[in-house]
Amino acid sequence: MNFDEILSLIGGFGKFQKILYIWICLPQIFLAFHMLVSVFTGAVPPHLCHSTRPSADAASSSNFNFSLLSDPGRWRELSCTTSLNHSRAVAVGDGHPSGSCQGGWEYSTENFQSTIVTEWDLVCENANLNNLGSSIYMFGLLVGAVVFGSLADKYGRRIIILISLTIQTVFGVGTAFAPNFYIYIALRFMVGTSISGVIMNAFVLGTEWTGSKQRMLAGIITDYFFGFGYILLAGVAYLIRDWRKLQLAISAPGFVFIFYIWVLPKSARWLMANDRKEEAWELIRKAAEMNGKPLTKDVEMCEVYKIEEKTKVKRKHSVIDLIRTPNMRKQSLIVFYLWFVNVLVYYGLSLNISDFGMNIYLTQMIFGLVEMPARTITLFTLNRSRKFSQLAFLAVGGMACLMTIFIPKELSVIKTVLAMIGKFGITASLSIIYVYSAEVFPTVIRQNGIGLGSMCARTGGVLAPMMYLLRGISPQAPMILCGVCPLLGSALTLLLPETANKPLPDTIEDVEGSSLSEEEDSVQPVFFDTSLRNTDVVGSTRMDC
Repeated sequence: MNFDEILSLIGGFGKFQKILYIWICLPQIFLAFHMLVSVFTGAVPPHLCHSTRPSADAASSSNFNFSLLSDPGRWRELSCTTSLNHSRAVAVGDGHPSGSCQGGWEYSTENFQSTIVTEWDLVCENANLNNLGSSIYMFGLLVGAVVFGSLADKYGRRIIILISLTIQTVFGVGTAFAPNFYIYIALRFMVGTSISGVIMNAFVLGTEWTGSKQRMLAGIITDYFFGFGYILLAGVAYLIRDWRKLQLAISAPGFVFIFYIWVLPKSARWLMANDRKEEAWELIRKAAEMNGKPLTKDVEMCEVYKIEEKTKVKRKHSVIDLIRTPNMRKQSLIVFYLWFVNVLVYYGLSLNISDFGMNIYLTQMIFGLVEMPARTITLFTLNRSRKFSQLAFLAVGGMACLMTIFIPKELSVIKTVLAMIGKFGITASLSIIYVYSAEVFPTVIRQNGIGLGSMCARTGGVLAPMMYLLRGISPQAPMILCGVCPLLGSALTLLLPETANKPLPDTIEDVEGSSLSEEEDSVQPVFFDTSLRNTDVVGSTRMDC
């Protein structure tokens, strides 16, 4: 019997699995903290060049009114330049010559006591460094996905989760004490690598212990905890306005996860696949007893004979097969684009909430609340249609983002509501692409396809912070991009096949719908769990008596 049949005997989602999901879900809260904390630690408060203060008295006043910056047209004039007419203190823009700010800046403390921007003056000619730092952090996620994904296949899910949590905590705490910006981004890069290690392997560990019928629901549970962390961060940041203390507050509790050494189980499926049968059976017995479904004597006597896939592929397939044939090439490129655009817009909106004009803490909380219904609704739409669900939510997200550019700055509430609708559509779309892409790729190259899709997604994450450099061209450019890219993805989805309630394609021939040579594509089906969201394909583990 295979591993899924054993799971059905011992309980696919019993007490053992529920406790496991508690251990898996708790770190998700802190993952959300680290992913989104730069919204607050990297915030740019209103600021003025010292020499642009309107009077000497105002210069000595700690309660200076930054209302001069309410006019967007004068923001850069007042904050990045200084009057060269030193005979009187005048504001730039009154006809006097001006030069770059040399005397430093004064920052509003209305919302933040300090941020990395106020500490290291990441404004004006140094403003791009802030976005670069966010991109380097996202690049850490890409590196972590590659490194920790392969290490987990070799050494197991549990040990990589423990190592990743350690890196996340140690380097997260270290970030709070960074002496300069360059060490800060290096430490944040390391935190980013650890985030991927936890996200991927915690989900895979849970999936490998969960029965096939409950896997989609179990995956949504972890998303809810990420959304809870999203919301909770708004409250933590509201209470802690100093960036170093905030960074410490979200990182130091990670030391509590040291108890995972004793409570986090290994993956029995992985143990079997790596010929560690005795350890696997010991874990299976423990899970069966905890679920109140002890194994029968027949099953107890069943010994793992060997681990084998249901398929013996005559020809090794590679990533080249994703683009070698016409239909496969079309579908692969579209899916890669959908991965890219979903993550680009998701983090483009999440990391730049200050652009919508409302209170940053309230906006953060609203954007977090939107995650809950967005992920829930996919449970009802996916079973009806993968294709229409993907298409519709991308269209909703893109249209809402595009509409924000027509809303005047004064109507910040309407602008935020539209951005919230855009976030709703993109969040739902991002949840769907995990399942949809796994069903579009045929079995023989599914792992390669999802792996490349994940890399495209991380590339979108790297570019998301840089997208806001386009404000130098036009203030509306970032939201135009957030609108047009999903709409293009929605249109391209029309070219993908419907996969809901359809048998999974096993060979490239199934996708092409034409006869390829039998020697090239003659394979048998391989078990695959369509709820998987990353590059780890759960094969069918055989147990022979």
